[in-house]
Amino acid sequence: MAFPRPEPGGLLSELPEPPAPAPARGSLATTACMETLQIGYLHAVAAAAGCSLAQPFPDHGIDWHISHTAPGHAVDDEVTIKVQLKCTYQLGPRPAVQPPPRAPAPPAGRPVPAPTFAFTLDNGHLAKLARTPVAVHRILVVMIVPRSRDDWLRAGHDSLHLRHCCYWTNLAGHPVTGRQRTTVRIPATRVFDDRALCEIMTRVGAGGRP
Repeated sequence: MAFPRPEPGGLLSELPEPPAPAPARGSLATTACMETLQIGYLHAVAAAAGCSLAQPFPDHGIDWHISHTAPGHAVDDEVTIKVQLKCTYQLGPRPAVQPPPRAPAPPAGRPVPAPTFAFTLDNGHLAKLARTPVAVHRILVVMIVPRSRDDWLRAGHDSLHLRHCCYWTNLAGHPVTGRQRTTVRIPATRVFDDRALCEIMTRVGAGGRP
């Protein structure tokens, strides 16, 4: 028995197109890709903040130098900070910035602690970041990314989204407590963007800390 062919515009023509196969990504190690992604984030922030970047060679435990030139700086018109970059997907999509459900309210008169997330550093890296006093201030910048590279980037005609975010902290004076590694707390309120970088440079340019 012969079946009639569907007419143009019939039911069969309304079936959705099968999804396109995912592009074949390169075989570069995920950790190397994470490093490249966070460098791209850093470059974007520095560009928007009007800062210049330099990479020490050879690297001696500090990834980047960022310089900011402005007439309002106290000693020199250009100030520089050192930046150590780290990237992780172990913390989930975003650090928890809300208190747990039904968390007891703090006693009256006591400040609410700022939300933080934990990050573990080798003691050698921490000792370099925690050194004080220093001639050039140092900050740690930690980027949190989704576990899957498919979710790292979205591009459109009016925007480029990098997920998820970088956070910064100044670890000057932080004690080394572990045998080989020490866990530090990163403030989730310190989003590392162009405004934050300009504010850091303004404080350093006035003779203060980041």
